Amino acid sequence: MNALLKAKSAYAAAKAPTRTSKDLEFEALARITHRMIAETRKGSDGFNSLVSAVNENRRLWTIFASDLASKGNPYPQDLKDSLIDLADFTRSHSSKVLARKAHVGPLVEINTAIMRGLRSGAT
Repeated sequence: MNALLKAKSAYAAAKAPTRTSKDLEFEALARITHRMIAETRKGSDGFNSLVSAVNENRRLWTIFASDLASKGNPYPQDLKDSLIDLADFTRSHSSKVLARKAHVGPLVEINTAIMRGLRSGAT
């Protein structure tokens, strides 16, 4: 009986779905976007948590930009350039949100558009 349980647990890991890098990117964007929306809805009471979410979003876009700029990135140059421009905008707009000079809406819109692209299979 013990051997049967060990065999079941050994094969259980093989049943787990394989997640691609696009799946991981989608999940990270979705989690952060949800946090930004939720904290914005709290108004001024959620600003400290919004700061955390916006900073996390900015870090994620910094990672994206770094990956896009690497020599091994397979995306076409025009797509890389466009996404790096979005990363630059995200960095700049995040600073304005944190200074209470802009709304988080454009960051949410960018993330949502990228999530749609990741789900549609677009490169």
